Amino acid sequence: MDRILPWTSRERRGGGGGEPADPGFYSVQDAYADPWAERLDELDRYIDEEPKREKKRKRRRWAVRILAGALLVFILLVGWLAVTAPLSRSLEPIAPPQLTLLAADGTPIARNGAVVDEPVEVAELPGHVVEPFLAIEDRRFYSHWGVDPRGIARAAWSNLTGGPTQGGSTITQQLAKFTFLSPEQSLTRKAREALIAFWLEAWLTKDEILERYLSNAYFGDNTYGLRAASLHYFYRQPENLKPEQAAMLAGLLKAPSRLAPTRNFDLAEKRMRLVVSAMVEAGYLTEAEARHLPTPRLDVRTRNELPTGTYFADWALPAARKLTEGGYAEQTITTTLDSRLQGIARDVVARAPLGQAQVALVAMRTNGEVVAMIGGRDYAKSPFNRATQARRQPGSTFKLFVYLAALEAGMSPNDRIDNTAFETGSYRPQNAGGNYSDSLTLEQAFARSSNVAAVRLFNLVGDQSVIDTARRLGISSPLAAGDPSLALGTSTTTLMELTAAYAGIAGNAFPVRPHAFVEEEPGWFAWLWDGPESLSRRKHEEMEQLLRSAINRGTGRVAMLHAPNYGKTGTTQDNRDALFVGYAGDLVVGVWIGNDDNSPLAGIHGGGLPARIWRDFMRQALGEARAPVRPRPTPSPDPSGPVQPQDVPQIGDIPLGEDGSRLQIRDNGVVISTDVGGVPVDVRLGEDGVALEPGTGPRDPPPEEASLR
Repeated sequence: MDRILPWTSRERRGGGGGEPADPGFYSVQDAYADPWAERLDELDRYIDEEPKREKKRKRRRWAVRILAGALLVFILLVGWLAVTAPLSRSLEPIAPPQLTLLAADGTPIARNGAVVDEPVEVAELPGHVVEPFLAIEDRRFYSHWGVDPRGIARAAWSNLTGGPTQGGSTITQQLAKFTFLSPEQSLTRKAREALIAFWLEAWLTKDEILERYLSNAYFGDNTYGLRAASLHYFYRQPENLKPEQAAMLAGLLKAPSRLAPTRNFDLAEKRMRLVVSAMVEAGYLTEAEARHLPTPRLDVRTRNELPTGTYFADWALPAARKLTEGGYAEQTITTTLDSRLQGIARDVVARAPLGQAQVALVAMRTNGEVVAMIGGRDYAKSPFNRATQARRQPGSTFKLFVYLAALEAGMSPNDRIDNTAFETGSYRPQNAGGNYSDSLTLEQAFARSSNVAAVRLFNLVGDQSVIDTARRLGISSPLAAGDPSLALGTSTTTLMELTAAYAGIAGNAFPVRPHAFVEEEPGWFAWLWDGPESLSRRKHEEMEQLLRSAINRGTGRVAMLHAPNYGKTGTTQDNRDALFVGYAGDLVVGVWIGNDDNSPLAGIHGGGLPARIWRDFMRQALGEARAPVRPRPTPSPDPSGPVQPQDVPQIGDIPLGEDGSRLQIRDNGVVISTDVGGVPVDVRLGEDGVALEPGTGPRDPPPEEASLR
C-alpha cells in the first residue's frame, strides 16, 4: 500500500500510538535516486528563485534600454554635428570676401565684403608668430581635448575675485563659435560650443584647428585672417612678421574693432604689452627679451575709396554673390549699369523741385538689363531702395493691363465706352475735376485716364482676365480679385516690377526679368520650349497706339520727345503717389515720387513732375538735349511728280518749345495745340482756312486719374 500511494507523506499516513511515521515514497526512493524527485526539487528551487530572476531580467532590460537610448542619442548627436558643423565650413571664410562691382564700361561703382586672403599653414609660420596667440588665447592648446576645465576654473576665479575679465574659451571653442554659431550669449550656446569643440578635436589635428582659427579670426578694419591682417597693418606676409608685430596682432583678437591700431594705437600698444607679459609667463620669452621688444610701426597702404553700397549695388549684390566662386580671393564682376545714364539720372533728379518728397527712377533695356537706378534722394541718409523695396499703389499706370485685356478680348481703340458718372452701386469712382461725357473711344479714355471708363471696362472683361494679363506681363505682387478699384491701381507693387511689365510691351516679349548682369541668350531649343510670350502684331500696335495717345493728346503730354515715345501717367488717391512709366527707343524708364510716410504730395501728379523728370532723362539719354547739326543742302533734280511726305507718318506730334505746345500733321491740314490762359486751344490750318477749336486739354494736364472715390 505504501508503494501504491507514493504521494502521501509520512504525516498523512501515520497512525496513532506514537509509532514512527512512514518515511513515505520520497524517503524510500531517495535510496534509489529517483530522477523524478530530483526534478521536482529543482522545480521547487526554480519557483523559489523566480523573484530573483525577474529582478535580474528587469535590470538587463533597463540596461539594454539605456544602452540603446545612449546609442540613439549618440547617432542623433553625430548627425546633428554633421549637419550643423560640417568640417568643410571651417575651410571657408566666415565673412564674404571683398567683391568689386563695375559698370558696363569698367568703371568701379562699389566694393563690398570683407578683406580676406589665403589661409596660413602653421608649419610655414615662425615660432614667434604662433606663440603670442597661444600665450594670450590658450596656453594648454596642445594638451586639452577642446575644452579646458582648468582654464574655465581660472577664468571664473579671476572674474569672481575682481581680476582681469577672462573668457575661458579654448582656441577650438573660439573656432566653433565664430564658424558655426551665432553670437548670442546663453548656456545652450555654450553647450553647443563645447560639443562642436569635441567634434573638431575628434576629426582634426591640433595644427589644422590652429590654422583654421588663424585664417578666419577677425582683426578689425573689416579684415579677417592672419594673412590679410599682416598685409593690412604691416604690409608683410605672416611668414615674415617680426615678434613685436605678431604680438600686436595677437592682442587684437579680444576686441578687434576697439583695439584696431589704425583707430586707437595707444590701446593696441597697451594690449600688445599684455601679450608680451603672457609670453614671458608661458616661457616663450625671457624678461630681458620682453623688455627689449620695440613697439611696431604701422605700414597701411591700402584704402577703400569706393562706396561699400549704392542703391544699384545693394540690389545687385545678392545675385553677384551667386555668380562668384567661393574662396578667399577678392573678385570683380561687371554689371549692366551704364555710368553715363546713371550720371544723367542723378543730375536730373538733383535738379527736380521735390521739396521734402522722395523719388525713385529705374531705367532698363527691353530685355531687362538695368542700366540706371535711383532709389532715393540720398543713399547716405536713407539706403532704403524705393525702386525695388517700396510697395506703393501704381495708380493709373495699372490701366495698361485693363486696356490690354480688353484689346485681347476683341475690342479696338475706336470702340466706345460709357464715360458718364456712376449713379448706382456701392463703388462709385469719379473722374478728377468732374469731367464726364456720354462716351469715349478706348483711345480717348486711355489718353484722358478716365476712371469711370476704366472701371466699366474692367467689369466688362472681368477681373480674372485683367489679373491674368498682369501676371503674364510679370506682375507677381498680390492683386485683389473681385475688387473693381483694382482697375485704378489700388493694389501695391514696386516700381521695378511695374517698369519691367512696360518693358514687356516695349519689346513685345514678356515676362521681362530685371537683372544686373549680362545673361546669355537662350538657345534655339530653350527658346522654342520655354521662350517668352508675345502679342500679335495687330494687338501690339493697338496697345502702342493707346500709349502714344496718352503722350500726344492726354495726361502725359509733358513727356513728349522728338522721337516716338510711349507711356502712361499715374496718380493715386489724394496725390500720395505720382508716377510716369514709358519707353522710347530701347530704353524703358519708370519714375515715382512720394513721401515715405504716405502723406499727400503738394501739387505733384503723374503728368507733372514725374513726366518732366522722365522727359529730361530721356532727352539726354537719347541725345535730344542738343540740337542736331543741320546738314548742308545738296542740289537735287526736281521731282517728276507731286512730293509724297514719306516720313510724316513716322514723325507723330512735333513739340514746339518747352511749354508742351505741339504741331500735328493730319491728312486735312496742320493742327497747333497750345493753351491760352490755361484754356486748351487747337488752331487748325487746312484748305478751308484757319479754324479755332477747343483743345483736348492743358499743356500740363490735371491728374484725371487721381480721384478714386
